[in-house]
Amino acid sequence: MSRSFCTGQEFQMLNHRRRTATVNPMNHERESRTISQSLRRHFNNLATGVHACRWMTGLVLMLPALVTGCDTFVAHRMIQAPNTYPSWLAPSAPVLIAFNEKLLTNSPAKFADVGPPSARLHYRVVEPADYQLRMIPTNWLERGEVRYQFTFRSEAPRTNAWSAAPRGTVFLLHGYGLAEFSMVPWAWRLAQDGWRCVLVDLRGHGKSTGKTIYFGLKESRDMSQLLDTLTSHGQLAPPVAVIGESYGAALALRWKTIDPRVGKVVAIAPYGVLSNAMLNICHDYASLLPRAVIRAGLEQLPVVLGVQADELDTTTVLARHPVNALFVSGSKDDIIPPAEVRRQFEEALPGSELIEVPEATHETVTYHFNELVTPVLAWLNTMSQAAPDDQVIKRAR
Repeated sequence: MSRSFCTGQEFQMLNHRRRTATVNPMNHERESRTISQSLRRHFNNLATGVHACRWMTGLVLMLPALVTGCDTFVAHRMIQAPNTYPSWLAPSAPVLIAFNEKLLTNSPAKFADVGPPSARLHYRVVEPADYQLRMIPTNWLERGEVRYQFTFRSEAPRTNAWSAAPRGTVFLLHGYGLAEFSMVPWAWRLAQDGWRCVLVDLRGHGKSTGKTIYFGLKESRDMSQLLDTLTSHGQLAPPVAVIGESYGAALALRWKTIDPRVGKVVAIAPYGVLSNAMLNICHDYASLLPRAVIRAGLEQLPVVLGVQADELDTTTVLARHPVNALFVSGSKDDIIPPAEVRRQFEEALPGSELIEVPEATHETVTYHFNELVTPVLAWLNTMSQAAPDDQVIKRAR
């Protein structure tokens, strides 16, 4: 999304939050500082939606007047790959995740060719093992704004009862403007419970290539092709499940509608109507940008992508092809409000579940492990495909 004018991380997809990772912040200070600096340089290259919003706002404000074709320009910025945006406008991160990056060396990075349009997806496979993962949440006030840090402490992986025979394979899909690092804690936690996990940089994100993003229209096929690649390499342990957050959650739901191999789905704060999410992002992160400019770009977005406007909305996808899924919302999410997630839940098949996490914002809901780990594992570990007669609504406590 254009962040060229405001599209935010999750207006560039609905994930306006910016997360960075630090390593062992409380041990080996010198080593930690070096790794943190390296990670910061790497993550800055992701150019989150917030960067894009600010950059685009600046460009617009420099224009003496909006000229003909600006709406198309804005629409093209909306679909520009997040990892191609400049890093010099990086904002401070409202959410930090801290973990030992060195443990990722146990899961070597790989690439898979997908398309059309052609792209190379960067991914890694995390095998079942015991990471002794522990999570320590903290928050503080900084210039009047609440900041959050989720520290994940873990040990070198040890084989567990599932190492030789995984329960299945879980794909982990990050939010817009982020990358695989944002889902690493979930990979380690699920691996402890016997799941082989696949971390992936989506098209145009992280170390993956692709100049354009398609809000799931092409990315869902990318994921099926990645699944094919894992199958051909003997790395797919059925059944297949997928967990996504925000942009990745909407993609997870869309992917399930086209690929019968996909079983369980966990959708954390998925957007229902793309334009609503983008407008909410801009309201929070680029309030000086005229809404008329945003709306003009949104009106041209379907034209640029060559689809009907409602084809970009998850609610449309679910209304046409309802699926069974576990939906998660945050009670304080003002980007994808709980009501937006509930509407998608109501379009889903019987047997779907809905969890609302108290006090969780759009940026933090993914890391509320205390509230989410138990229901997510229960959802994934239920191997039976039979669905109960009624949908279930739960409120995390």
